[in-house]
Amino acid sequence: MNSVSADMGTSTTPPASGASRNMIAWVTLAVSILALGMKYAAWRATGSVALYSDTLETIINVVAAVAGLWALHVASLPPDENHTYGHYKAEYLSAVAEGVLVVMTAVTIGHEAWKGWFSPHLPTNSLMGVILNGGAGVLNLVWGSVMMAAGRRHQSPTLIAGGQHVLSDVWASAALVAGFVLIPLTGWEQLDSILAALIALNVLRTGWDMMRTSISGLMDAAPDPATLAQIRRIISANATGAIEAHDIRARIVGAMTFIEFHLVVAGDMSVETAHQICDHIEEALRQELGSALINIHVEPERKAKHNGVIVLP
Repeated sequence: MNSVSADMGTSTTPPASGASRNMIAWVTLAVSILALGMKYAAWRATGSVALYSDTLETIINVVAAVAGLWALHVASLPPDENHTYGHYKAEYLSAVAEGVLVVMTAVTIGHEAWKGWFSPHLPTNSLMGVILNGGAGVLNLVWGSVMMAAGRRHQSPTLIAGGQHVLSDVWASAALVAGFVLIPLTGWEQLDSILAALIALNVLRTGWDMMRTSISGLMDAAPDPATLAQIRRIISANATGAIEAHDIRARIVGAMTFIEFHLVVAGDMSVETAHQICDHIEEALRQELGSALINIHVEPERKAKHNGVIVLP
């Protein structure tokens, strides 16, 4: 090892709780179908343009739930000859597709709001519409919060995107309930169309946020500064026996964190000792970050750059 450097550590662990994520996706599909039924009934009872728009948006929730099931299934597949780094990016593809569908839905809702503005009519049976749509909103609030928490816990873009989409629907339901209280009091027929337009804008914002985040993941964007600082801290604290670590790079793809760096050790250190240091670093990284594929390139001390992570004694 005095004259050559070698890759001493490459490790991976499978994504955690794949069955749990799949169960959440199945429940999401069931909740979306139930909410769709309630909103469809609310629209049929009232004839409201705003409730019709909200029903269209919920149809996308159902489509997105089906896409999420597919994405989680593909992402959980083990690496193969054609995908040696795994299938984790399937979740980003699903989230981008969902974002595109959301934007298309926003355009459709905007068109309905435009038509309703020039052909307004007061909704009928407003109380029933409020009860049904408000109930669907409460259902989405509870389940959307569960999805967001699970998505962050499992580092799942699919669950996070789905949770954002479902929670955006809550704001629409709240606006609709408020509007249906005001429409009979004011007698302003165009208020129904204004509510539909506000739903379209909210849906458009959500779709853009979903696509922006997912495209960043597909482009292998670096983690946030706090995560990078955490990785550097873990390496520094657990590389006892080494000299320094430099050229640290990382990216997060779904539930998997990819990390690679160069580890400088004494030129006369044995391969066995260097390998033990690498194993210790890898174990520490996985304990704090979860599933990870780690590649450590060991180098002799003459390769030190003195501008990386200095190993703590």
